[in-house]
Amino acid sequence: MANLASTYEAQRRLTEAEELGVQVLEGRKNVLGVRHPGTLNSMASLASTYRSQGRWDDAEKLYVQVLELFEQVFGPKDQNTVKSMANLASTYRRQGRWEDAEKLNLQVMETRERLLGPEHLDTLHSMTSLATTYWSQGRWEDAEKLYVNVMVTRERLLGPEHLDTLGSMANLASTYWRQGRWEDAEKLNLQVMETRERLLGPEHRYTLGSMANLASTYRSQGRWEDAEKLEVNVMETRKRLLGPEHLDTLDSMANLASTYRRQGRWEDAEKLEVKVMETRKRLLGPEHLDTLVSMNNLASTYRSRGRWNEVE
Repeated sequence: MANLASTYEAQRRLTEAEELGVQVLEGRKNVLGVRHPGTLNSMASLASTYRSQGRWDDAEKLYVQVLELFEQVFGPKDQNTVKSMANLASTYRRQGRWEDAEKLNLQVMETRERLLGPEHLDTLHSMTSLATTYWSQGRWEDAEKLYVNVMVTRERLLGPEHLDTLGSMANLASTYWRQGRWEDAEKLNLQVMETRERLLGPEHRYTLGSMANLASTYRSQGRWEDAEKLEVNVMETRKRLLGPEHLDTLDSMANLASTYRRQGRWEDAEKLEVKVMETRKRLLGPEHLDTLVSMNNLASTYRSRGRWNEVE
């Protein structure tokens, strides 16, 4: 049941994942006790589902409990404890609690660096998490420095076409994009997309993610037709493979709507934005961050069309 719950979460079937996760957790509590590693892993899995649902407070509550119990049972240097700390840091980052996230991420990275070595894969993952926190704070140079370090090390240890190496390249490209370094971002994004397409196929979710990133770079350069072509491809493929209401499909629709809006194609943009907003509101709730972003995008389109009453 625990594995099935994880599968549901990976498929973004979050309600089903939550129901199974709660059931597994309660069963393990009753049979194994609250301090058993199996129970703690179930807590962490349920917290992950809450995080995917945007229920940050619920996720935080469980992650704090898991961290405290792992620390009590196994000690502060145990890998389960360190992993729990990393999960909590990720939740803080998504809540916009940058200082709390940075503090934990730095502690995780330094602990893993000391215990496992600076080039261990878990250490490199911690560097990536800290870089992402810097990225979220707009500290582009700090993020870039860590992303470059991780990318170069993974390329040397794992090879230039390993999926983790490609992920590092995508992260660095995202940083270049935020810095307005469009050509550098485009070069990396194109390389990642083409390699993933060759290794994984044109319809793999990683390949589609790369297409979306490259499209975003084109959009920032004002290359509307190039962006639109990729975004339509991503949206239609996700719609066919995942369904029209899958969260990744909705992201694709929102991206395409943004391109339409930048082209002044207000009706096309509005049609997509209304659908995205209504679906996110129904699936995620009216106060989820993605729902609020959708509402803001639609309001921007209404303003551009002079429909002030609907903006309010």
